[in-house]
Amino acid sequence: MKIATAAYALDWFDNFAAYEAKLTKWVQQAADADLLVFPEYGAMELASLGGTAIAGDTEASLHEVARHAEAAADLHIRLAREHGCHILAASGPAFEGDRPVNRAVLFGPGGRIGHQDKQIMTRYERDEMDVTGAPGLKIFDTELGRIGILICYDSEFPLLGRILAKAGVELILVPSCTDTVAGFHRVRIGAMARALESQCVVVHSPTVGQNDWLQVADENRGRAAIYGPPDGLWPETGIIAEGGMDQPGWCFAEIDRSRIAESRRNGAVLPFAHWPESEVPGLIG
Repeated sequence: MKIATAAYALDWFDNFAAYEAKLTKWVQQAADADLLVFPEYGAMELASLGGTAIAGDTEASLHEVARHAEAAADLHIRLAREHGCHILAASGPAFEGDRPVNRAVLFGPGGRIGHQDKQIMTRYERDEMDVTGAPGLKIFDTELGRIGILICYDSEFPLLGRILAKAGVELILVPSCTDTVAGFHRVRIGAMARALESQCVVVHSPTVGQNDWLQVADENRGRAAIYGPPDGLWPETGIIAEGGMDQPGWCFAEIDRSRIAESRRNGAVLPFAHWPESEVPGLIG
């Protein structure tokens, strides 16, 4: 299969038609890919539709973005159907209670497949945004294989990745939004570690660029990349493909899914199979 992962810069829109034109262009640029991955909080650019005061206010911007969720979903459904692809839409706030969750929705040629909410909130999400976690990882059985999603900070927790791997996930999608190089590398290291220990493919999509008008995602650092386990069947670095640092655009890679099963069965090392040995208490003295 062909995978496209976005280093995505957020833009200002005067109307929803401008957003529709942008997303349509992005999808058209990767129309030959089977799976397109957009980043965490990429949907926050829709806050611009409320004007500068709304976009510059954290609480108001969350509600404004959530207000356009249905129209954005309809657009993704149409684009996935027209191009015969799967799209992980940029995540954004979803209100099902008093406080929002951070939700990423997966679409396929047949429509909406399902969503994954972020599990563990960062300090900024807890203290400044008051976004809440929604415990429970989901498995998405698709024509492209079994897919799991770890949103940004979630990728830094090995046990979350292990839950997905034990459930047979072959592709882990990691949309992220980080405002420092250190933050980006935390997610990058986590994503690469999940690829190593689970012997699977991990797809990382970050936001990039500066947005002085948007309080929630005013500065964004990162590079898009696709990782595999450096175990003999994949690149020695574990980096299958990567884009330029802070450079907007698509990063592409061709993936042979059969290599994932072969890695788990006959890799140079077998961390996926040997994981239970790490659960044995080992402290002495």
